Amino acid sequence: MSDPAALPDKAFFRIGEVAELVGVEPHVLRYWETEFRALRPKKTRGGHRHYARRDVEIAMRIRQLVHDQGFTIAGAKRRLKELREHRRGDAPAPAAVRELAYRTELLRLREELGAFLDELDAEDFGESEPKTVRVERVVQSARPPADR
Repeated sequence: MSDPAALPDKAFFRIGEVAELVGVEPHVLRYWETEFRALRPKKTRGGHRHYARRDVEIAMRIRQLVHDQGFTIAGAKRRLKELREHRRGDAPAPAAVRELAYRTELLRLREELGAFLDELDAEDFGESEPKTVRVERVVQSARPPADR
């Protein structure tokens, strides 16, 4: 389960439940607790961990970053920090701004290419007159800046 909205309606979860929801073993959750300050479940008098809903959502996000997107632990820490700063209203990290700019540019290019393909399909079926299409050089605008 990777959708935080699909969590059972409970205030606290045991480590076994969280492990099952997140899709990792309990020892992985205990390791993540040592690495990520944001993941801090409450402990009962008997030492059992009780994860709040927020902790489960954070664990799901960590799993997504590490297992699905291939981040290292250090990279996942940085990414979570960037996301936290962005949520607080601080100035977003430069990497996040750069990523958003690339994503926006790629979406614009996707729309342009889709329109171009639609025109080609229309020409193949004789629906319209052939049009002259000017193709811009987009390779330079899609490359990351040299400051890396």
